[in-house]
Amino acid sequence: MLEHLRGLITKILIAPIARLLLRLGLGPDAITVIGTVLTCVSALWFAPRGQLMTALVLVTVFALFDLLDGTMARLSGRTSAFGAFLDSTLDRIADAVVFGSVMLYFAGPGDSLFGQAMALWCLVTGVSTSYARARAESVGFTARVGIMERADRLVLLGLSAVVAEIAGEPLVFAWGLALLGALSTVTVLQRIFSVRRQALAATDAPG
Repeated sequence: MLEHLRGLITKILIAPIARLLLRLGLGPDAITVIGTVLTCVSALWFAPRGQLMTALVLVTVFALFDLLDGTMARLSGRTSAFGAFLDSTLDRIADAVVFGSVMLYFAGPGDSLFGQAMALWCLVTGVSTSYARARAESVGFTARVGIMERADRLVLLGLSAVVAEIAGEPLVFAWGLALLGALSTVTVLQRIFSVRRQALAATDAPG
């Protein structure tokens, strides 16, 4: 859903920063690790304290590292299977920590069992969405379909937090997470059915 915007941001903002960091001697794998650590620290430090806007701004900024490392790899010609593996693995860790920090928020200042449950739902479906694609590719299929990619999940999470802060009502955030969980569940099902169709087609193909 956000591919066109992602490409525009990469061209205007990310590429110049990537060239600068490469000139400074930093590599894409280092940026991957730095971005993940900063994302996790920001989420865990600010969100459980109820400082949602601060957490949101910092997590959004550090999420740009996900564009930065890939751009650096392409510009430097240092793309590698390990780099792709590292990026994907650390993305899953960052996502889990972000939603885990939201669960801690609802266990503390947000004070909502419903909110905790919705954050857990988002964590599970987010991980399942990514796993479905990785597992499909490992057995020779593709699963790039779905209405809720990683970037979409982060955007909806951020919008929900902003609206909740403006309204001064944590339950608004919880209902935003409910929508996110539902859309992520649809994405998981889309990927399952997509792989099923491919598997059936491969079975029926003359051989």
